[in-house]
Amino acid sequence: MDNKKENLAGRLFGSFIRYMRRFLFRVLSVGPIPNHLAFILDGNRRYARKWDLGEGMGHRAGFLSLMSLMKYCYELGVKYVTIYAFSIDNFKRRPEEVQSVMDLMLEKIEGLLKEESIVNQYGVRVYFIGNLNLLSETVRLATEKAMKATSNNDKIILLVCMAYTSTDEIVHAAQESCNNKRHEIQSVMKMNDAQNGDIGKKKLGENYVIKLADIERNMYMGVAPDPDILIRSSGETRLSNFLLWQTSNCLLYSPKALWPEVGLCHLVWAVLNFQRVHTELEKRRKQL
Repeated sequence: MDNKKENLAGRLFGSFIRYMRRFLFRVLSVGPIPNHLAFILDGNRRYARKWDLGEGMGHRAGFLSLMSLMKYCYELGVKYVTIYAFSIDNFKRRPEEVQSVMDLMLEKIEGLLKEESIVNQYGVRVYFIGNLNLLSETVRLATEKAMKATSNNDKIILLVCMAYTSTDEIVHAAQESCNNKRHEIQSVMKMNDAQNGDIGKKKLGENYVIKLADIERNMYMGVAPDPDILIRSSGETRLSNFLLWQTSNCLLYSPKALWPEVGLCHLVWAVLNFQRVHTELEKRRKQL
């Protein structure tokens, strides 16, 4: 009997919390809601040391925080969520630590495809962003499988930056833009020769210069708009080579909480600050 009462009390309390959260989100919705939130998941290892947890347990706790925040973002109406899961520079860490993180990523990627996962509950489309060729074949194939399996979902977009740095992204975009322009010029020249035409080199060069739009089109992050808010946990204010191109005009927020400790209150505070400066941010974007 006591267990039944405890279970009933737990369900009632859970329902009350969900109701209050939705009421809070409805109040927030009176103001502008960010379209795209980006997160730097900082502090997983420190969290594990703080609570004397085993190897990799901090990252597991961080994954649970991510799932909770994804649910809150869905309820709030945020369309895009980007996370900095693993930097190219992180490959320089101890091999056993890198392998532990890769094993966890493989486990969680496979878990996302299960029927009861948050992906299927909330219609999440997943993109894996970065130089994926640097990943092990097993992890890379899992990312491709997850992206294909979720390609028809459109309620909320989750972008997972793995084997990513912003400088690598910019170099990649520049190289792809050059390659595309070269192919275009070669195609035009072949067509011109076949038709015995006469296209001047100066005119050809003017028509095929690389423009800003070409670079942005070839960015890894070209599948999403620029973020409105970038949140980095653990009180750090460095961008750590993350979305340097895309964050020139977004709100930066650095709560002192370690990533596994980040929750609803931090999200609400970030949104309130975004609403406070939204008008100014929009003015700056229109000036660009």
